[in-house]
Order: sequence, then structure tokens, then C-alpha cells
Amino acid sequence: MSTTSASARTDSLSRDAFAVLQPGFRGTTTVPDWLLRRIDEGLASVALFGRNIERPEQVAALTGQLRAERGDLLVAIDEEGGDVTRLEVNEGSSFPGNLALGAVDDPDLTRAVAQEIGRRLAEVGVNLDWAPSADVNANPDNPVIGVRSFGADPKLVARHTAAYVEGMQAAGVATSVKHFPGHGDTAVDSHHDLPRIDADLNVLADRDLVPFRAAVAAGTKAVMSAHILVPALDPNRPATLSPEALHGLLRRPVADGGFGFDGLIISDAIEMKAISAAYCVERGTVLALAAGVDAICVGGGLADEETVRRLRDGPVQAVRAGELKEERLADAAARVRALADWARLDAPGAGSTGGQNRSVAAARRAVRVTACPRATAPLTRPAHVAAFTPMASIAVGDDTPWGVAAELARLLPGTETEALPLRPRRPARPSPFGPGHPGILPRPAPGIPATTTRHAAPPPRWPLAP
Repeated sequence: MSTTSASARTDSLSRDAFAVLQPGFRGTTTVPDWLLRRIDEGLASVALFGRNIERPEQVAALTGQLRAERGDLLVAIDEEGGDVTRLEVNEGSSFPGNLALGAVDDPDLTRAVAQEIGRRLAEVGVNLDWAPSADVNANPDNPVIGVRSFGADPKLVARHTAAYVEGMQAAGVATSVKHFPGHGDTAVDSHHDLPRIDADLNVLADRDLVPFRAAVAAGTKAVMSAHILVPALDPNRPATLSPEALHGLLRRPVADGGFGFDGLIISDAIEMKAISAAYCVERGTVLALAAGVDAICVGGGLADEETVRRLRDGPVQAVRAGELKEERLADAAARVRALADWARLDAPGAGSTGGQNRSVAAARRAVRVTACPRATAPLTRPAHVAAFTPMASIAVGDDTPWGVAAELARLLPGTETEALPLRPRRPARPSPFGPGHPGILPRPAPGIPATTTRHAAPPPRWPLAP
């Protein structure tokens, strides 16, 4: 091979290795020079996290800087509505989350909410949403899914997942349905450790996989893999690193029992402990690409140039060592570029379409009032609020406000809130009702309404990962 040919191959490998990364960065007003340089060298996606968000016009200016470097750039975000919001990280989401939408069980409402969220994302220059969660919340002890799921009924979750995909993509924003093959039946948070699901293939097919088939049928542009071990699919490697789960099931033709999915496969955050503790992020990236992942999500915690360089070098070196096929890396990069072409935003999103009224209407329909013999009339004066505070998951993040305390203080000045720990049903286990659910609450003392919120400081969280 001539020197010129070798140089061209190296440049092609490097550009493909950059193309499969979806890194984050730090900053709200200026894109770092290193990131702009890497975009010029082939990086095709950038991720926004809560730390990048202040207000809509600021986000639009930030994405404008990114697209000045590359017009077809994918700009990704984790915007589920409800508890998990980045676009409204400092205020809390304007929209009810998945559990509330599932409780209403009106797919048209879910579709409308997703379309409005998508419109707002497109308006600020975001064209890929790491949402919705298609997990069936089959385990009441699940510490990370909980209210992020539409519910525990596979068919209900499937119809709302499909509606969400249709609504969001009608706004020109690609969805990445997660967390394949289903994170709902876990009692471990993959941010901290590797969860295991011991269900057999029949249970998986009838429960966990149902919403993902619906999402593929609805045309989702992307699917996000889960860092979970499912021995029925692969007894040795988590789904993100498993050829059996990705090529053998998600990509496999429908006629052969697979999903026939031909879109983009995105990993959950590669720095999560379920992967990084056992493999390190560089090795995990190579194994994920070899297994069938096309894009590597990174940057919730590792948001620096050195991380991006290391994750670029890993696949390049693996190709040269024969551990990763060059064709697999090229195919992954081509899928990323194809989605970027579909999601290209040539102009800001459409103007307001009554989105605020839509979000309020959706929230009102989702409200459920549970009365007890000692229920009190609506508050008309300042009160002392007992706020029972379960531990929030990492996916929510530290900055997003929860509960009714702030709003009550605004409506009824002088209202005070006392944060009280919510004891789990069983020692050393997460709340069995999922994050944010009031669980089994003690009866309030006379004159003291009991509610739930999460303003108490949670433990430190390193990645704000999907």
C-alpha cells in the first residue's frame, strides 16, 4: 500500500470513528474550540445535557454555533417529559410524564404531547431525542424506570410508545426508543451496576419486547440499547455488547423471528458502571460497535476532549488489530450520517401552536385524587407541608425541581415545606412504587397536608445519562 493510500485509509477510519460518537460538552454560551475542531474532523453528533441549558433562545444560539460548523449535525438530548427533562431542567417539565399519560390512556393525547415536545426541541435546534422509554415496568422494585414507564401492561405501553414515536417524528425530531430489550424487570440501576433479567424467551416476547416491536412498526428512527444482562438472549454479555441481542434479534428479519430494524442503534451512556466497571469505556465502545451498536452515547459525566480522542482511537486501533471489522465501523458511520440527513434542520421550528394550553390540559387529565376520611378542603392560606422524599434516580439529575413545594409557596406565600425521608417497603431497597410515587404514606396530622416532593439533596450523581 502506498503512503498516500495508507494516509487516506487512516483519515477515513478516523472520520468514521468520530462519526459514531455522540459526546457532550460543558458550556452554555460558547461551543469549545476542541469540539468544533472534532466536528470538522468527522464528528457527526453532539449531545446536550442539563448543564448546557438556560433558556430556549440560549439553546438555539448554542446549536446555531454547532451547525455553523456542520449543517447536518445530529444534536441529541434526553427529553422524556415528566421527571426527566433537560430543556426545562431548571423549572421542571411542562408536560406530564409517561406514567401519567399511560394512566389517561389516550394515545391521541400522548401523540399530541410528543409532537409539542418535538416542536419545542426543533425550535431550539435539537433533532434527536433519546426518548421515549418503552420499558414495561414489570418490577415494582425498579429503582430507575418507575414513572418513566407508561405502565405495567405491555399492550398499553406498546400503543403509547408508538403514539409517542409518531408525534415526535411528525415534528421532525428523531426518536430513540429505549432501553432495548427492556429495563422494566430490574431491581438494579445500570448507572451503578449490571442488572440481570432472568425471564425466559416466552416472557420476553409477551412482555418486554412488545413495545419495541410497536416502535419499529411505527417507524422509529433509532433504538437505544440497555446495559442489562438477559441470559435468555446472551448469558455472557449485556445487551449493548451482545451480537445475539442486536444482530440476532433487533436486526434479524421479521420472517426469521426478528424485528427487522434497519435504523440507528444507539448505546446507553457508555460510562455507566454496568459497562465501564467491567470493560472500561474504550473497550466497551469497541465491543458495542462489534455487537451492532452504531452510535455511542457519552458525555453525561465524561465531557472532555481527551475522552472523545480516546473513544476515537479505540475503534481505529481495533480495526488495525483485526478486532473490529472495518466494514462494521463504516456501516455504523453511514447509518449515523443517514439519520443526520433525515433530521437536518434547515430552519428553526414552527411558531407556537398553543403548546402551553396543550400541556396544561394533558396534566389536568392525568391528575388522580385519592380521598381519605380526613381529607381537607382546598388550601386557602399558608400551610406547613410534610414532603416525603424518596431517592431520585440519576436519570433525573440534581437540578430539576420536583413536587409541589415551590408552586405552593408561590400561590400561598408563607407556606413552609419540611422534607422527610420516605422509608422503603423493605430495608435497603428502592421505593417499590418507583421514583416520585408517594408510596405508603402515614396519615397526616390534623391541619398538615401530606404530599411528595424531591427537594432534598440526593447523593452525588456522575452521569446524567439516558
